Amino acid sequence: MLEAPELDTALQGRSHESRVEGDFFLPQCKKTNKQTTTNNKTPPHKNEKLGGSYKHTDENNLSCEGPPMEIPGEFTNKLNLIYTYSVTFEEKNNIKWASRWDYILESMPHTNIQWFSIMNSLVIVLFLSGMVAMIILRTLHKDIARYNQIDSSEDAQEEFGWKLVHGDVFRPPRKGMLLSVFLGQGTQIFIMTFITLFLACLGFLSPANRGALMTCAVVLWVLLGTPAGYVSARMYKTFRGEKWKTNVLLTALLCPGIVFADFFIMNLILWVKGSSAAIPFGTLVAILAMWFGISVPLTFVGAYFGFKEKPIEHPVRTNQIPRQIPEQSFFTKPLPGIIMGGILPFGCIFIQLFFILNSIWSHQMYYMFGFLFLVFIILLITCSEATVLLCYFHLCAEDYHWWWRSFLTSSFTAVYLFIYAVHYFFSKLQITGTASTILYFGYTMIMVLIFFLFTGTIGFFACFWFVSKIYSVVKVD
Repeated sequence: MLEAPELDTALQGRSHESRVEGDFFLPQCKKTNKQTTTNNKTPPHKNEKLGGSYKHTDENNLSCEGPPMEIPGEFTNKLNLIYTYSVTFEEKNNIKWASRWDYILESMPHTNIQWFSIMNSLVIVLFLSGMVAMIILRTLHKDIARYNQIDSSEDAQEEFGWKLVHGDVFRPPRKGMLLSVFLGQGTQIFIMTFITLFLACLGFLSPANRGALMTCAVVLWVLLGTPAGYVSARMYKTFRGEKWKTNVLLTALLCPGIVFADFFIMNLILWVKGSSAAIPFGTLVAILAMWFGISVPLTFVGAYFGFKEKPIEHPVRTNQIPRQIPEQSFFTKPLPGIIMGGILPFGCIFIQLFFILNSIWSHQMYYMFGFLFLVFIILLITCSEATVLLCYFHLCAEDYHWWWRSFLTSSFTAVYLFIYAVHYFFSKLQITGTASTILYFGYTMIMVLIFFLFTGTIGFFACFWFVSKIYSVVKVD
């Protein structure tokens, strides 16, 4: 309810159907394109009385014309005015349902740049992936043929290369408990990401609903506790672990607990600042209920079946005494190989990463889920091939500690992701407040942790399949 002078001020410059002016209520106000000529002596508002009608024109060319209607009461009285409008929908038969967003999306800035940059990235990554695959296949074929030819010959020759470490290559790794937990959580994240992007690619998750993608991902993560428990338990049993209770609890609580603690601290900052973006307390309780009521029991179920299965059988036996690893060159040492291993996968995603960060922090709409799903597939291929290639080089150098290295080689891509997020923060965003800076890096750390588990799991299982395959086809006494 507004006072009459306040209502008149609020209505100035607006094209409503009616207008209050003085003691009269003037209907049929409209915006005119005609510019009124004024000078310094002419007031900004012009009132004319034409016979029985009343005409008003202001500096915004808002013209109200018609027979006046006297308003009962004084200006100090409160007025209750009801404004209505009508909308007419016209059906367009030539627009398909799948193309309903094209008109809006084509008008967005940098659309053409995004298309060309994505295509360029895909071509480069596909070319590099093909080169890596060709080198691995040709080199391995020659190695296997040479090893088998030596075994079939009468003259006994000394073993060399990756065949020399066949008795130690499947020796259980150190910190096998932690590695198995990471593999279980990474499997859960991988399946969740694949299904979410697949549904978005098919158009089930509309870009208009900004929360649909996140809601789908959270629900899928909760429901995929069984694969996480199964993979973690099966790998821990393969590593000859015996503390199965600790393994199950860490699988269900470690990584989700870190993410929830980070998220709760960020939300606490939003609560203190009184932000409308803060998650209500009831929603946090609902998330905890889904975690402990659905995800944790499903993880226990998966772990039960994982421990019930037999451990994975290796193609070669492990020696009792570990073999001494010779002095390694600079490029075959663990740290340089891990650092180099994450460059190629990051080169696959950094262009898409720019647009994803824009959609999160710059409020731009991200809609190219088809290309994102394609980049996701190429990322899997690139992580697998780069990790397998480096694992082959280390085995040829007689370094059989490949378990953790295979995981860390591909997961080091997450470090490059964090460095890029820091660059994006200082070059693209104008965030100056301490609370906003903490929020940015807090949510970034959640993304980095998820990406670390996801890429590391891909690299590990690619190497596990590769090592098992090459030692199963070569003849070993």
